[in-house]
Amino acid sequence: MAGRRTNIKPSIRQARIVELVSQQNAVTVEHLAADFNISPETIRRDLSILADAGRIRKVHGGARPAQLQEEGPFDDRMNRNALAKRVIAEKAARLISPGQTLFMDTGSTTLICAEVLSKIDNLTIITNSSRIAATFANGSGGARVYLLGGEYRADNAQSVGAITVEEIGRYNADCAILTISALDTCGAMDFSHEEAQVARAMVGASSRVVVAVDSTKFSQRTVFNVCELSQIDTLVVDAPPADDELAAAIAAAEVEVV
Repeated sequence: MAGRRTNIKPSIRQARIVELVSQQNAVTVEHLAADFNISPETIRRDLSILADAGRIRKVHGGARPAQLQEEGPFDDRMNRNALAKRVIAEKAARLISPGQTLFMDTGSTTLICAEVLSKIDNLTIITNSSRIAATFANGSGGARVYLLGGEYRADNAQSVGAITVEEIGRYNADCAILTISALDTCGAMDFSHEEAQVARAMVGASSRVVVAVDSTKFSQRTVFNVCELSQIDTLVVDAPPADDELAAAIAAAEVEVV
C-alpha cells in the first residue's frame, strides 16, 4: 500500500494528511513517512505548509487537529458526550464533603456536576451560572447559593465581566470546580475571554482547583488561557489522556487524575 502512495501529488497527499489528523487526533512524522513511502523531510514540509494554512497544528514529532474555533450553543453541548460528563460528575461528587464552599463556573459539564452535587448536604455555592444556581437551590442538599452579578449573557445564562470578577474576590472557597474548552501541555484554555477571566479569578480565590473535562478536549488548544497545569490540583475525567506527551506533562505538574 505504501508503494502505491509514492507518486501521489503533494496537494492530494496533504489533503489525506488532514483527514488522518482529524480521524486519529494525532499523527507522527514517522508513521506518515512510512504510510506514504516518502522521506520524513518531505512530510515535515507538508506539515509546515498545512500548519501555515491553519489546517493542522504542528507539534513535536507530528501533528494534531487545528486550534478549536467555536463551542456551539449551550443546549447542543449538553447533549454532546453526555455519558462521559455524567461519569465525570459522579467522580467529582466523591471529592466534595458536606459543608464545603465551592466556586462553579458556567458549562455543560459543570451543570451536570451540579445535578449530582446538589444532593450533598449544606454546601455553599458561588457561581456565575443561573442554571447552576437554580439546580442547587432546588436540590435536596439544602445548599446556600450566591449568584454573582455582572453583565448577563442569555446564551449561556451567565454573568461575566469586570463586576463578576470583582465579586469573586470577595469570597474564599474550599474548592473551584471548573470546566474548560481545551487542555494541552500548556494548561487549560477556554473559547471565551470573559469566561476565562471568571475561571482565572475563581482559581485565585480557591484552596483547591478541580477541572472537570472530558477526553475529547485533551491535546486541543484554543485562544484564552485559564491556568497552567501546575495550578490544577485534580483533573476529573471520563478517561485518562492517551497522548503520552500530555500524560507526562500532567504527571510532571503533580496533578491528580481521577
